[in-house]
Amino acid sequence: MTSTPALLNRILLTLLGVILLTVGLLLVLLAAVPAAGPWWHAWASGAWDGINQAFSSTRFPGQQESWLWIAVALALLVLMGLMVAWIAQQGKGRANVLAAEYDPGDVPGDIRIGGGVAEQALKQALEGRPDLAGSTVTTYEVKGSPALKVRLLPRQGVAPHLLAAEVSGLLDALDAVVGKDVPVLIHIGAGARTRFSRAERVR
Repeated sequence: MTSTPALLNRILLTLLGVILLTVGLLLVLLAAVPAAGPWWHAWASGAWDGINQAFSSTRFPGQQESWLWIAVALALLVLMGLMVAWIAQQGKGRANVLAAEYDPGDVPGDIRIGGGVAEQALKQALEGRPDLAGSTVTTYEVKGSPALKVRLLPRQGVAPHLLAAEVSGLLDALDAVVGKDVPVLIHIGAGARTRFSRAERVR
């Protein structure tokens, strides 16, 4: 329900995993296979010579410095900018307002109900239930409109459909209090304290 770039995150994690796996396999190979040592020294020496040759052939006229250092610095700055932009995209989609209406009465103005009101009300209603091992309620913004995500961790042996029906009754009462139908995603999941498969229900 968030606007976090999940696909990009998975691609970056996959690339990072492949790089770390490759480095790990290389270290194991160098430690376990004696013949890998000479090969690595030969390859590393050739690669280092190639890098030195590239920097030597790109020096400024009459100078010892290579313009490749400027290119490397610019590339690092671009990489830092991309990393900052990527970090800024994480966790977006959370909302603070559950409902907002304009009241043209004697004192015109906006009436706003914070998402914390619904979150705390539902948390208190779900707290202490013997059929739940845990629960969380979060307000998100989906396509410009507020919505709730209710995540439930039922105990072993609890029927998910019955639990979802009971929570739907609580949500109907919340809609009556707020005066507006709020979209809700009911997520019934399995964690360390539960053992049955997860289910999701949208109302």
